[in-house]
Amino acid sequence: MIEIILKADVEHLGRRGDVVKVAPGYARNYLLPRKLALAVTAGNKRVIEHEKKLAAEREAQERNAAGVLATKIASTPVTIARKAGETQTLFGSVTAADIAEALAERGIEIDRRKIQLGEPIKHLGEATVPIKLHKDVVAQVTVHVVKEEAAVQAAEPETNAETTADAESDGHEPAE
Repeated sequence: MIEIILKADVEHLGRRGDVVKVAPGYARNYLLPRKLALAVTAGNKRVIEHEKKLAAEREAQERNAAGVLATKIASTPVTIARKAGETQTLFGSVTAADIAEALAERGIEIDRRKIQLGEPIKHLGEATVPIKLHKDVVAQVTVHVVKEEAAVQAAEPETNAETTADAESDGHEPAE
């Protein structure tokens, strides 16, 4: 058995910076050629300790940024309009990609793979969906799924008011 210092997390062996004992062939044929480990020397120990310190600082910054983003996501509910039948069941479904797109429209860019939607949303209503921003930070976004016709009717009065205002400013009567 020989001792090596891990440069990266290796499953079933250890974490970055750990000094572990492994078989010489495993170290020589797998870990060292893939730059996953270093031989145990005083210089290498110093290098690994320095890398661990930098990684810890970077980790703290990423965690803080994820916390700020989680707060922003939690205060930003998302409304998605879909066609639905009489039993409140959607004809399609709302997927993680749809949620990511709705968040992007609100100025929050999230990779759809971080949205942990167990299964697509298939009913009208409200759902709370977790988003894993960091290994220690999970944000909760509230998704309101509404019937598409209701969303269209709610948007129509705004467009009618705008066209009426535009027509009045031109001196023309609004067309009905």
